[in-house]
Order: sequence, then structure tokens, then C-alpha cells
Amino acid sequence: MASLDRVKVLVLGDSGVGKSSLVHLLCQNQVLGNPSWTVGCSVDVRVHDYKEGTPEEKTYYIELWDVGGSVGSASSVKSTRAVFYNSVNGIILVQDLTNKKSSQNLYRWSLEALNKDSSPTGVIVSNGDYDREQFADNPVPLLLIGTKFDQIPENKRNDVLTRTAFLSEDFNAEEINLDCTNPRYLAAGTSNAVKLSRFFDKVIEKRYFTRDPSQMTGFTDRKRFNFKSLHYD
Repeated sequence: MASLDRVKVLVLGDSGVGKSSLVHLLCQNQVLGNPSWTVGCSVDVRVHDYKEGTPEEKTYYIELWDVGGSVGSASSVKSTRAVFYNSVNGIILVQDLTNKKSSQNLYRWSLEALNKDSSPTGVIVSNGDYDREQFADNPVPLLLIGTKFDQIPENKRNDVLTRTAFLSEDFNAEEINLDCTNPRYLAAGTSNAVKLSRFFDKVIEKRYFTRDPSQMTGFTDRKRFNFKSLHYD
């Protein structure tokens, strides 16, 4: 069997949000029985049919790089983590829907990965408006996934979904909300499955069908944003 072309997708988010469970579900279509903390980075592979059902259909490997750690880590830890950020084709940002701080930290996670060669002072917090164009101009496809959807009380779900919609708009990315202990959230034909397939297609498109894939780098400018854009009142 001929080897398949592959793309590299980072899976980023705070410790405890469920990245390992998510990656296992995406790659094995099974619930991870005993998730443990990820030290360094763990890589799993998903087989994806690009443009499934069309004459252009082709099978690719999707490498999912589950990066451990915290955005509050020491600079030495961040420097070590930076080696995982090379040659990135896409990023899945994972938030715990029951933990607002994990959502807020996604800005720092994405900037750390996309600005891996920049000084940490490149992340500037100000009282000005969040510059949404910072992510609109980003050539690396992003996908926002919220976990632990099942743990949100019914009377609070509308508020949570409203907040995640704002976050999705800030990142210029589609959003998926799910429970990693229930594969039905990603069952074939569901809106979540369609969004996931569309994201992987976009990652492959950028990697293999753009004129100059080498231009898939991070942000070139240091821009100002403020976390109030998360609309957490």
C-alpha cells in the first residue's frame, strides 16, 4: 500500500480541558477510558478522505499533535514546547465549556503557536478593542472545539453558546461543542461531523493546493487586543 500524504494539526488548550480524550475520539472513534496528563506532546493519526464523494477525493493522514502544558508555564517550558510548532498546517483550539478561563487562554495559546519565533512580549494586552483582523489574516486554518457540553446545566446553555459564538467570530473559525464521552456528537451526517470534515479539507487545501505553502507562517505584526472581546460579563 502506497504511503499517504499527511498534514500536521496542533491540538492546543489548557491542561484538563479534554484534549487527549478528544484526540482519541477523533482518531479511534472510541471513548478514552482512563485519560492522563500529557507530558510534552502526544501524536495520533486520523485517516481523512479529502473532498469525499467527489472526483477529487483522496485519502490523507491527519497527524493530531496533542501539546501538553499551560500558558502560564515558565519561559523554558515554552521554549521546549516551541519545537512542536514547526511546519503546522492547522490548529484545533480546545476549551472546557464549564471553565471560562480556558476560553480566555486560547488567545495566548494561538499566539504562542503562531508567533513561535517572537518574544513573549509580542502578546500585548491593552484597554483598546480586540483586533479581530489578527486572526482573519492568519493563513493557518483554525477550529474551535468546546468540551464537557454535557456538564452545562440546561438553563445556562444559551449563555454559554452565545459566548462561544463570539469567540468563534474572534478567531474566524467554526465551532464544535461536544461531550468526549459520547461519540454520537461526531456521528456521520451530524453538523459537527460536517464542520470537522470541512476543517480538515481546508487544512489539506492550504497545504497541498496553494501556490506557496511555505507562506503558512504565523502573524507578521504585533497587534493589540483585549480579552474583553470574550463577552464574559
